[in-house]
Formats: sequence, structure tokens, C-alpha cells
Amino acid sequence: MEMKTEKASRIRVVVAGAAGRMGRQVLAAVSREPDMELVGGVDVREGRVPIDAERTDGFLEVTRDLVSSLTRLRPDVMVDFTHPAAVMENVRTALGMGVRCVVGTTGLGAQDIDEIDRLCHRNGIGAVVAPNFAIGAVLMMKFAEMASRYFHAAEIIELHHDRKIDAPSGTAIKTAQGMARVDRARAEAAAGGEEPLARGESVGGVRIHSVRLPGLVAHQEVLFGGPGQVLTIRHDSISRESFMPGVMLAIRRVMDLDHAVFGLEHLLDL
Repeated sequence: MEMKTEKASRIRVVVAGAAGRMGRQVLAAVSREPDMELVGGVDVREGRVPIDAERTDGFLEVTRDLVSSLTRLRPDVMVDFTHPAAVMENVRTALGMGVRCVVGTTGLGAQDIDEIDRLCHRNGIGAVVAPNFAIGAVLMMKFAEMASRYFHAAEIIELHHDRKIDAPSGTAIKTAQGMARVDRARAEAAAGGEEPLARGESVGGVRIHSVRLPGLVAHQEVLFGGPGQVLTIRHDSISRESFMPGVMLAIRRVMDLDHAVFGLEHLLDL
């Protein structure tokens, strides 16, 4: 009887984008957590997917149909690492069926964020949407906000693998937005004038330069300049494992939410 109670209390997780590089990392991470149960996966590339690259004894049968998977598997949480063109339909489907969402797919716009917030309130369940689940990256963004109080000239360089579709990255945009909130003078000055396109894309008065090259994973540095000094704040994800502690944290915390949270920093004591 105790074993059934323990199993029933585990968080049931389905992964959308299960056959992708991030999806496979999530499969392995969830399967190792004693308070979680990996119940299924969805991907356009259906078939058998190894649950953990370090083991050969476990496979997950991945299907294409999200609706039938959610109906049959009855998960508590859907983790989405898919594609900007697919993520919103996945989220609408999951929230509409009473399944909480943890979303790491980037490329969402302001209208998408607003819609997710409305859907959460309508259905009375939570969602966590984060451009970056690496806790070090969240701290990097926080430190950049702190520095913006004292350095009013700054630029961001973000570097990612060559298969990343969106540019600038969601992390870079969120970093720049946070810096602009702290330093309103920079944002107002940027709104009043134009700068050369060669300087990169401007977000809140902060120039962002995007690099896409094979061999990279996810990297960002924020450079601040002042009289006689330069401050550099940098974070490097050298493996996709770096995102998993943040994803596991979001899965646990979303179970207690009845609204949408945008950014992992809101789940941390910062």
C-alpha cells in the first residue's frame, strides 16, 4: 500500500520534443529523479528513443500526436523543447487539457507571453517559461542588472550553436530588458535616436551581437565600459546538462502555481 501511495505522489512528466538534443537530456534527467515519473514523449520524429545515453536498458516510445498522448498518459506536466513554430499550439493544447507547462523553447513574442498568461488564469493552472534554465545564466542576468546602476555603456555578445534558429537569443533579450529597467536613462536615450545596424540589434538601448557557429553550446558576455575600466560578466554552458537542474526545479515548482511565471529567476531566492 505504501508503494502505491509513493508512486501516485510522483510528478508525471511528458516531454514534447523528446527526440531532440534538449529533449533527450530532459528524458534522462527526469528518469533519475525519485519524485518524478517519465510517462511519455512527443516528437515529429516518432519511434524508440533512448531514455539515457549512458545506459542501454531503457527506451521510450515517442509518438507524434500530442492530444492522444496527453489523453492516454494523463501527465501532470508537459516540458516543451520543440520549435518556435510549434510551441504555442503545444502550450494551448496542454493548458486546455489541464496539464501544466514548463517551456524552454525560445522565440516567443510578447503576444505569445500574454496568451500563455491568459490561458493559465482561465484554466487555473501554472506554467513556467524561461529563455534559459541554467542557474548560472540567471545569476549572470541578475549581476548585469546590478552593474547597470553604475555603468551606463554596455553591449552584449551572445554565442550559440549554428542550429539555433532565433537571434538574438531569448537570454540576451531578457538580459537587455532587465538592464533597461534599472537604467531608464539608457533606454530613453536609445528611443530618441538611431544607431548603425552594424552595431547589432538594440533592445532597451543595449546592443546585442549574435554569433552562430558549430562547436558552441550557449554562451553570453555582457561588457560594461566606464572611464579607465571595463567590466565583463560572462556565462558559458559547455554542455546541455547545465540546464537540467533548472528544468527539474521548474517541474517541481509549477505544481504549486496557478499562474504563469516568465523567467527562472522568479523561482529562485535572488
